[in-house]
Amino acid sequence: MMALNRYRLKALSAKNNAQAKRVEKLLKKIDYLIGGILLGNNFVNILAASIATLLSLKLWGEGSVIIASLVLTLVILIFSENTPKTFAAKNPEKIALPASWVLELLIKIFKPLIYLISIISKFILRLLGLKNVSKDILNSEELRMAVKDSKSQMSKNYQNMLLNIIDLEKVKVEDIMIPHHELVSADVNDEDELFEQFKRIQHNRLLLFEDSENNIIGTIHMRDILNIYAKDEINLSKIKEFIREPYFIPEGTPLSQQLEHFKKQKRRLGIVVDEYGEVKGMVVLDDILEEIVGQFTSSQGESIDEIKIQKDGSYLVDPRISIRELNSKLKVKLPFNSAKTLNGLILEQLQSIPQHNLSLKIDSLIIEILQVSKQGIRLVKIEKKI
Repeated sequence: MMALNRYRLKALSAKNNAQAKRVEKLLKKIDYLIGGILLGNNFVNILAASIATLLSLKLWGEGSVIIASLVLTLVILIFSENTPKTFAAKNPEKIALPASWVLELLIKIFKPLIYLISIISKFILRLLGLKNVSKDILNSEELRMAVKDSKSQMSKNYQNMLLNIIDLEKVKVEDIMIPHHELVSADVNDEDELFEQFKRIQHNRLLLFEDSENNIIGTIHMRDILNIYAKDEINLSKIKEFIREPYFIPEGTPLSQQLEHFKKQKRRLGIVVDEYGEVKGMVVLDDILEEIVGQFTSSQGESIDEIKIQKDGSYLVDPRISIRELNSKLKVKLPFNSAKTLNGLILEQLQSIPQHNLSLKIDSLIIEILQVSKQGIRLVKIEKKI
């Protein structure tokens, strides 16, 4: 009965299966259940031993008691212990559900004795420093294993989505955000810059700041700009009427929480800030959804080719790629506790901006630096070493 799949049991119980409900009731008082099973088991074994001893004494005398004990032990091990219990362990549902009414009846009949056994057992366990057994709750790793083990019951895509949902708690907003230096923004007081960005921007929202890029005052949607153009009312004061108040996200927020926050705030975009209030980047709802369902087709028709496989099996990689994405695509396990990009990880290892044609090994990867600039690394070649 203890070998039953608890979640399968809950599903049967939810369908009003009387046997499943009875088993659930028995499992809630596991000490009573074990007491009842062992009481019945030991009673039968001792009774069989007593009968075998009496028969051997009557038929063959005192010298036959040892032989009878050995034969009975073998018979009990094969037919009462090993064979039935192995069969029950391999077919728990077929055995446990029908047998539940017998166990329930046995526990009711011998309840005073089972209660006494349970009290004494609990007292001994407390003396040994053991408390009540924790509830049957899966942690994230056990839940991952449960999803992986159910691959025969669901498609690979569904399985991957469930695993990604479980991992949302581990992923922070800074792991998927668009870095500050890549954000497209404009000074709301600089009319020329503002109109120039309207002409060039390929996104549907523009970040607006005042005087400093860290002083984000809001965003404006290109749909609103098109409406203003259509009415021929385009001017700075009119544009300011459509600025939407910015939504700031503290650095370190898990994606699972941020997804809930976006839902409650009815937002699709947030500005990530550190403890000092400085802008670190931007997170969009679509980026979180991509963490669950996988990469979307870019709305701008762009294809960011960060990894190019070569004929010799090596990879040309843009080092601005996030380590999480690199791990996912190359099936490796580079650390991303401190550095979030491959560029940051290499600089962390070398402690300086390197020269080109320099190679280093990180984990199972041989990384050759092909192009560098004053600000950092531009292109690397990666080879996987087994």
